Amino acid sequence: MSRNRILILAAIAAFALASGCGKKSPVPTTPVAPLPGSGSGGDSAGNMKPAAPTIAEFVAEPGSILRGQQAMLRWSVSNASEISVAPAIGTLPANGTRSVYPSSTITYTLKAVGAGGTTTASATVTVNTPDIPPPARDPNAGREGQLTLSQRLERDVKDAYFDYDRNDLRADAVETLTADAVALKAILRDFPTAAIAIEGHSDERGSAEYNLGLGDRRAQSAQEFLIQQGIPAAKLRLISYGKERPQCTDANESCWGRNRRVHLVAGIQ
Repeated sequence: MSRNRILILAAIAAFALASGCGKKSPVPTTPVAPLPGSGSGGDSAGNMKPAAPTIAEFVAEPGSILRGQQAMLRWSVSNASEISVAPAIGTLPANGTRSVYPSSTITYTLKAVGAGGTTTASATVTVNTPDIPPPARDPNAGREGQLTLSQRLERDVKDAYFDYDRNDLRADAVETLTADAVALKAILRDFPTAAIAIEGHSDERGSAEYNLGLGDRRAQSAQEFLIQQGIPAAKLRLISYGKERPQCTDANESCWGRNRRVHLVAGIQ
């Protein structure tokens, strides 16, 4: 090969090498997708996390009562699969109300459980003990010798009894309360300023709260019957003692039957 030809080929090679060191065309790239679950509110599968249960309302009304009276719990819950209230109430629907008869100040706790977690709320009922003074002696007591109102009631009025866990009047209770109504009319004529308290009682079985409610319903049944017999409603007062004032403490049916009763005593006018 001639020397001139070799020089020409060397010049061409040098030019090609210089051109190859210039700017290269960009290589197209594929965007990288984010890893599953890397965003907020998701799980490892990319699903949205369930919302936590919401307790829109949980209240006790009224928040303060006298012992033997009732309060009402009211609640509203969403996003929950299980709703319960403690103590002594158990599982409940998402929305509703429940009457309670606490014997002492108590705080109820609502727990809502769902796929998104657990939420709780509380409501307190303050229970006050009524201050009931002994009944004053009525001037009209002289019409029946020296007997007081309490003595007349003890002598002339009898207790009415109930079946287990029932508050409806059975046949013997109707007979007893019919005679009591006749006696009460005479007593109220002699004691025109008097009031009569209808005490509701239960036997020892069941919780204190449940039995307070049962005693209240029994007193209401007796009250409704006496009003039908002509006793003025304004003269009658209701109070429930539940299982707290038993006549008998033996653990047998004979004793329990004596404790399931309504008892009439002098009340507060």
